Amino acid sequence: MRSSHHRLSRYGPLVVWAALIFIGSSSILSGSNTSVVLRPVLWLFPHASEATLALIHFLVRKAGHLIEYAILALLAARAFRTSSHELLRNRWFWISLLLVVAYSLSDEFHQSFVPSRTASIYDCMIDSVGGLTALVLLVVRMRRVRTGSDSDRIMKSTLSR
Repeated sequence: MRSSHHRLSRYGPLVVWAALIFIGSSSILSGSNTSVVLRPVLWLFPHASEATLALIHFLVRKAGHLIEYAILALLAARAFRTSSHELLRNRWFWISLLLVVAYSLSDEFHQSFVPSRTASIYDCMIDSVGGLTALVLLVVRMRRVRTGSDSDRIMKSTLSR
C-alpha cells in the first residue's frame, strides 16, 4: 500500500498535467477563444492597432506552449529522479526530454483532428525548447546546490586564507 501511494504522489501530478495539456488542445484553448483574454490589453493600450494585438496574442500563445511543456518536463524529472526503477533514476534527464518531445508530437497530432486548431511542427519545437530549458536549469540548480552557490564558495575561500 505504501509503495502505491508513493508512486501515485510521484506520477500523479505528471499524469494530471498531461491530461490538462490534452484538454487544452481541444477547441477550449483555440486562438479564437484565447483572443478574448487580450481584451484588458485594449483597456491598457486603447490605441493599439489590430496588428499589435495580433502580435501580442501570438506571443502569449507561444509563451504558453513554452511554459506548459517546461512544467511537464519538471514534473517528469521529479517523477523519474525518484523512481524505484534504476534506469529511470539514472537517465531521468533524457527520458524526461524524450517524454516531452513525444507528448508534444502526439499533442499536435491530436490538434490536427480538432477543427478549430492547427497542428504545427513549430509548436513542437517551442514545446521541446521549453522542456529542454527547464531540464537544463534544473541540472544547473542541482549542481549549484550540490557544490554550494558561488557566494558560498567565495566566502569559504576567503575564510580559509
